[in-house]
Amino acid sequence: MTTLSPENSLSARQSATFILEKRKPPIDKTEWDSFFDENGHLAKSRDFICVNILERGLHPFVRTEAWKFLTGYYSWQSSRDERLMVDSNRRRNYKALCQMYEKIQPLLENLHGNFTETRNNIAYDIQRLYDKDPLGNVLVDKKKLEKTLLLSYVCNTKAEYQRGFHEMVMLFQLMVGHEHETFWLFQFFLQKTEHSCVINIGVGKNLDMLNSVITLLDPEFAEHLKGKGSGAVQSLFPWFCLCFQRAFKSFDDVWRLWEVLLTGKPCRNFQVLVAYSMLQMVREQALVESMSGDAILLACNSLIDLDADELISAACMVYAELMQKEVPQPLKDFFL
Repeated sequence: MTTLSPENSLSARQSATFILEKRKPPIDKTEWDSFFDENGHLAKSRDFICVNILERGLHPFVRTEAWKFLTGYYSWQSSRDERLMVDSNRRRNYKALCQMYEKIQPLLENLHGNFTETRNNIAYDIQRLYDKDPLGNVLVDKKKLEKTLLLSYVCNTKAEYQRGFHEMVMLFQLMVGHEHETFWLFQFFLQKTEHSCVINIGVGKNLDMLNSVITLLDPEFAEHLKGKGSGAVQSLFPWFCLCFQRAFKSFDDVWRLWEVLLTGKPCRNFQVLVAYSMLQMVREQALVESMSGDAILLACNSLIDLDADELISAACMVYAELMQKEVPQPLKDFFL
């Protein structure tokens, strides 16, 4: 067992306090531009910027550029000219991937049954996707969305297509202006978040660590979840598969949480502490009513229209509490 450093705990508490209080306005275009020198090199540290994003968030006008740094699309050490070159290379590489896909598509159709099945799943998911705003205006181009998902499936051998990716990629398409940006940002997002939303890579680990956090911080609830409430935690995998997308009241709230996950602040794998904070919202009802696992899951699924800042604050407080405990080494390694 190891007690994690008090510096980390203090940082988490300070971040939570900043967010819980009336927080400063998000980083706008003027402030974002002030982070760079005349050559386009960052004049502020990466840590400074990431802490500010955690505590304040990003204005929509700077989100696309900031996410290119957060995901690794751009290097934090790059100049303005180097970033122009990166954009050009990303566009050219994306075009080459599209051409390659067109050439091998007949081969995939004839030799790989999984390809046809996956393509049908993608088409079905996109057909069912609601793509209009409250005024009835079309939000996304479904054909481009399908193309991005198919190309991602063919090129990303580590993260096969899973139900829900179409909703995630839609948010990337809404954020950026070009197909190649949508494709690359989604790929880098998966990598940067350690494939935590991929069901055959990170989701199972997230659920195991969530159980460990509950056992450490809330033994009473843990006992209930092992008894009458058994099965509830393992059934929460959609939270992680969709990166909590369906829990929020707006796309801005989803982007707000996702950009915090990309900062790595206040810790790695922050999504598990977000899930713990959401589970705490149904804890009292679950214990008082001695709810079964299915009833707990139903209550968890009813958690919608959440405010991202409030949830991030709650998860930061959980992290601060965790830092004060004697933490098992696997849990420590997972978060640090």
